[in-house]
Amino acid sequence: MEEASEMEVEDQQHPVQNNQTSAKRFGLKNSIQTNFGDDYVFQIVPKDDWASMAVSLSTNAVKLYSPTTGQYLGECKGHSSTINQISFSGPSTPHILHSCSSDGTVRAWDTRTFHQVSCITAGSSQEVFSFSFGGSDDNLLAAGCQSQIFFWDWRNKKQVACLEESHMEDVTQVQFIPGHQNKLVSASVDGLICLIDTVGDINDDDHLESVINVGTSIAKVGVFGDSWEKLWCLTNIETLSVWNWKDGSNEAKFEDARSLASDSWTLDHVDYFVDCHSSGGDDLWVIGGTNAGSIGYFPVKYKGAAAIGPPEAVLGGGHMGVVRSVLPMSSMRSGPAQSRGIFGWTGAEDGRLCCWMTDDSTGVNRSWISGELVVKSPRTHKKSRHHPY
Repeated sequence: MEEASEMEVEDQQHPVQNNQTSAKRFGLKNSIQTNFGDDYVFQIVPKDDWASMAVSLSTNAVKLYSPTTGQYLGECKGHSSTINQISFSGPSTPHILHSCSSDGTVRAWDTRTFHQVSCITAGSSQEVFSFSFGGSDDNLLAAGCQSQIFFWDWRNKKQVACLEESHMEDVTQVQFIPGHQNKLVSASVDGLICLIDTVGDINDDDHLESVINVGTSIAKVGVFGDSWEKLWCLTNIETLSVWNWKDGSNEAKFEDARSLASDSWTLDHVDYFVDCHSSGGDDLWVIGGTNAGSIGYFPVKYKGAAAIGPPEAVLGGGHMGVVRSVLPMSSMRSGPAQSRGIFGWTGAEDGRLCCWMTDDSTGVNRSWISGELVVKSPRTHKKSRHHPY
């Protein structure tokens, strides 16, 4: 039986309806319908060289596309429950994609063949919510498994530690800190951010360096700053805070972040926050969205008088549901996307991927956009790559 995984690419050249004169205008140039039902797009992540991007879906599968053309490349299927995080490997194995799931596994996929090449099981009763690679040689795999943090040596797949006392509730995120590869940050529904030293034999007594009490259930954290010393934190009640993990100090708290963002533009009320974005320095943006599918990049001023400013970019008219993931292409070093003026991609609960381009990029070569492109998956017993036609 042939899988129902056709998709349509629509060319929609409607300008963004944006009343903020200070915001950059972006137009929807390409949209991909990833499904035929009520499936969600969860996360979009880029390969290190931007040759492809991976998209996790609520069908428990990961689909791959070209970020510069929107071409469908293939899919990785194997998880039996919700995929909670995906991430490509670094430059040494750029074709390897990792994923973790509520089915209790962390899996590795070869994106050249779309086959699973490795799998670590945390336990049949465990849900794996987040993972990160780090340690002195980048082979230490940390994962948030319900209220515990597991550690494995990726080379031999052996478990080397399990922290059971750092958190009392589900660990929503773990992340090794860039430039400090032995330092792990973990965040949890219990409202705590823990800093863990992973050198030597890891245990609760000797390796928990410090704890930041945010006070409410944490949804996402991220590391930024010139020396990666700052943390941003988004909670499940849509509050935002900025911290310094080195000394545990709080630099800003926005208990009414949604109201502050809503007051700074003329569109609908900001209902939720998708993520935060940093361009590599101390600058920080919080990405807020409406239930109707519009999103804005709001600058966060956390030094001195804390404030959330008017959006510097607004993306509207592409989605009809809650946006779950944003992939900005501003960090792309070079390549076709730079000359084509692509701002980035977004994915939402409407099952759609949208590509955004600056409205002033009229000279762009748009030959890659077609009015109707249908892609069908081969039958399940075929092992060849998926070729659009």
